Amino acid sequence: MKRYIEPKPETWDQIVKRASQDNMVVERRVSQILERVKKDGDKALYELTKEIDNVSLKSFLLEQSVIDSSAKQVSPQLVEAIEIAYSNIEKFHKAQFPQDIEVETMSGVKCMIKSFPIEKVGLYIPGGTAPLFSTVLMLGIPALIAKCKDVIMFTPPLPTGGLDPTIAYAAKRVGISKIVTVGGAQAIAAMAYGTEVVDKRDKIFGPGNSYVAAAKQQVSSNVAIDMVAGPSELMVIATSECNPTFVAADLLSQAEHGPDSQVFLITNNVEIIERVSIELEKQLAKLPRNSIAQKALENSSIIVFKDFADIVNFANIYAPEHLIVATNNPWEIASKIRNAGSVFIGNYSPESAGDYASGTNHTLPTAGWAKSTGGITLDSFMHKVSFQELTSEGLLNLSSTITTMAIEEKLDAHANAVLVRVNGDDFI
Repeated sequence: MKRYIEPKPETWDQIVKRASQDNMVVERRVSQILERVKKDGDKALYELTKEIDNVSLKSFLLEQSVIDSSAKQVSPQLVEAIEIAYSNIEKFHKAQFPQDIEVETMSGVKCMIKSFPIEKVGLYIPGGTAPLFSTVLMLGIPALIAKCKDVIMFTPPLPTGGLDPTIAYAAKRVGISKIVTVGGAQAIAAMAYGTEVVDKRDKIFGPGNSYVAAAKQQVSSNVAIDMVAGPSELMVIATSECNPTFVAADLLSQAEHGPDSQVFLITNNVEIIERVSIELEKQLAKLPRNSIAQKALENSSIIVFKDFADIVNFANIYAPEHLIVATNNPWEIASKIRNAGSVFIGNYSPESAGDYASGTNHTLPTAGWAKSTGGITLDSFMHKVSFQELTSEGLLNLSSTITTMAIEEKLDAHANAVLVRVNGDDFI
């Protein structure tokens, strides 16, 4: 990990730059993939799966019998764990159900907002070296609560062409029966443009690698996306009250996601650096994915700030996907955080809790997007429609206001739409 001692503010923008940003090679490759799927549909999906994943598929839309047989391979212990996670996620997201609003803004003028489920949603579930069945829960449960009518799930195929059993079980648990074993940018293209088998989606959800993130950005003019969710990120703010073993474990928990993941350790105590570094070496040696984590650590940093104000400002500039505050009085810092996907408070709140089972959603903005958008909530699967109802008295009361504003903007037909109701055929 790179080390910085009291870096000056003018250097911060360079320090917080993500390794995957400004990658024109990825952008160009993704653009090519999107065009192929847009032009050739299902044929392109089969070809790209063979080219990229080296898997020849007979059919990428799975039959229910295949899903059922895969799901049966899940151990009873994992089933029990999923049930607990399901309960907590469901409880937290049900509490978010929006209330309709109705307000009489003035006599005879009534305004309303109602929420409706998004009808056709597409869920992208990362696979590859770490099939994220937990993401099926994080996206599938709120889609179910919101009552989305048409849900389809895309996930990369196994080398054998099948479906990972844990993903199959989680999908079955949340009631998803339409599963397509296609991954990467080509999956995003299929959901954005539609193919012979896949209907175009109204909104696409789900995290992924830099190719998936780039694909979502590029199709966002054609279809709604939840957010930009690329390589995983974690920032840990730790003082002398932290447990170095815990901090190292947290840093590695995100570093092992992929070589393009990024983690930060921010501290006001130089001694913490060595204590955490020792723990990192010990724990890294025992990890099955140590080569991946090691690569991610090369793109990561340790920073020392003496002033807590600098720590808070730097954290808000970086806007991490995940932020752990491991200090003696963690809320003193946490209460000043404005830009983060999800914040974990204190020494006993590992990021892993949010990834799996505390109840919050783990699909979060990365690459600094936490400055302007939040993670997945129930509201992400719904859209709002405003209604207004004016009585004849209400329109009369408001007519002068509307016509005065419309005429000033030189939009006479707007004014006439009011005047024909109030004065009959008396146009401007």
